[in-house]
Amino acid sequence: MRLVRNPVVQYLAVAVVLFVALSVATSLLSARVASTEARADAKAVTRVLARSVAQPAIPKGLVDGDPGAIDKLDREVLERLLVGDVRRVKIWRGDGTILYSDETRLIGTRYPLDDEETAVLEGGGTVAEVSDLTKPENRYEKSDDGLVEVYSRIRSPEGAPMLFEVYFSADDLAQRRSQLFVPFQRITIGGLLAMLVVATPIIWVLTRRLTRNARERERLLRASMNASEAERRRIARDLHDGVVQDLAGTAFSLTAVSRDPDVPERLREDLQGAGTSLRTSLKALRSLLVSIHPPDLHADGLTAALTDLTAPAASADIETSVRVSDVGEVPDETVALVWRVAQEAVRNAIRHAHARSLDVDVHRDGEWLVLVVTDDGHGFDPDADRDATSFGLRGLASLVADEGGRLDVRSAPGEGTEIRMEVRVR
Repeated sequence: MRLVRNPVVQYLAVAVVLFVALSVATSLLSARVASTEARADAKAVTRVLARSVAQPAIPKGLVDGDPGAIDKLDREVLERLLVGDVRRVKIWRGDGTILYSDETRLIGTRYPLDDEETAVLEGGGTVAEVSDLTKPENRYEKSDDGLVEVYSRIRSPEGAPMLFEVYFSADDLAQRRSQLFVPFQRITIGGLLAMLVVATPIIWVLTRRLTRNARERERLLRASMNASEAERRRIARDLHDGVVQDLAGTAFSLTAVSRDPDVPERLREDLQGAGTSLRTSLKALRSLLVSIHPPDLHADGLTAALTDLTAPAASADIETSVRVSDVGEVPDETVALVWRVAQEAVRNAIRHAHARSLDVDVHRDGEWLVLVVTDDGHGFDPDADRDATSFGLRGLASLVADEGGRLDVRSAPGEGTEIRMEVRVR
């Protein structure tokens, strides 16, 4: 689990996914561009052959199918036409008659031209398409990898338009496409790998630095809490051994004096009132001491500590309930964290919620220790009213998160408030 939450691991996981996605996307785009460029090269070769080789060499009479003109064209230009990747050459007349081809069996045959061929014959331009080897005019074409036919318009010496057609091997075009595609792919994948190699150590260093800072912050926070805890303990001890003892002695003395029969009745009443007031103040002071630093704050004493914590709620006419199930072995620092969160939740319920009942429940759920503090007070909207959420609780939420736990505040106007803390027991 800690490995999955490691920022470097998360970065590498995201980087690998992005790397694969970008590699696939750039490969598809590069392959499409390479395929377009390969066809463009085939068109360029066809235009050069048509206008620079075939058209200047066409003899008079070829357009009429003169055998002598056919023979002369075959002798003079065939070797210059069948160059590179060219597999077949055809010259068509406008009515669909093949006037010349390196496959002599096709010469003189007639086949209907399709719309694209007719459009090129009439308007010019150069068009490339995959050959349909099932057509009768392609019955002599044999290729396991398929053919691509490219045609362009030329003119005879008589001025008649003719269609110059060249066949290329689809496999040769694919190889040319690969020659264009592979450099793009290497550049893309190489750049992504270089970025990954360079960025990973940087992320690792930054993560280590942030982790050290977080640990230092946690150490300072714990030191601050320990100092605060020690100061609370000192204040509680001084109050208990000094002021509380003095007040208790004074209250006992006043009570004893008020019972002396020689004391006048009016003075006796005043002494009894003063004694009652002192005992009330003493009780409040002892509750304050519990809030400052509860005694025996460990798993076995958690019930008594929480009961003392909710004692002021009973004085405020709030019905209280404290339940601590068998929580087993729990570290003292975890118990202290539960008590701090309960203290803040109970204090908010007494001061702000105007509740009639308050429930504190602590139980074990597997490896989690769960605290739930519920009241039936006015409630509020935690999302809309941030100020209503105690600043102390927000600070404790950070502390709980540092312990690997979570703190949730659930409330709604008129529906009370539930504060739930879950912390893993180590």
